[in-house]
Amino acid sequence: MWKNSNEEEETLRFLCDGMLGKIARWLRLLGHDAKYSREIDDEDLIALSASEDRILLTRDVELYRKALKLGGKAFLIKGKTRAEKLAELAKKFKLKLDVDTSLSRCPKCNTQIKHIPKDEILDRIPEHTREIYDEFWICPRCGQIYWRGSHWRKITEILEESKRLIEIQYEEENLENFNKTGRQKNNFT
Repeated sequence: MWKNSNEEEETLRFLCDGMLGKIARWLRLLGHDAKYSREIDDEDLIALSASEDRILLTRDVELYRKALKLGGKAFLIKGKTRAEKLAELAKKFKLKLDVDTSLSRCPKCNTQIKHIPKDEILDRIPEHTREIYDEFWICPRCGQIYWRGSHWRKITEILEESKRLIEIQYEEENLENFNKTGRQKNNFT
């Protein structure tokens, strides 16, 4: 149903329901086109998902079932924490859990961000930030400026926790398969 995200000609596009605004921002940071709006009702979400060939992400079982019944692409997110949700998505869609700023999108408006020389934005960033950081990115649509500030440590921690959760899941699956067959199953392709 979904192509592997490693295929260069295919980029997965997502549509997050009203409960997944933070996940939409994370997907954008990771370089994925992720639409989100709290104002769209279920029927319109399903229609938008189909018309724009987006995978509908939801925590709502009824919405998930309705989307599948109508032939849409949908994925039910069960995780509770951000790390669990990101791990689920990474495992299902083979997403890389690393920020590549050359691919990142604006967490606010979903437009791909661009590197910008520091000297072009000196008047738009706090003095303390100018003194500490040298690399900046800007959203060409909304003008938001980004840098790897103090929040970067928290972003890295959550992504590392997601990777750790995936490793634990693979270990549990291998143990379960070993117990069933007496042989270790290779989950790597």
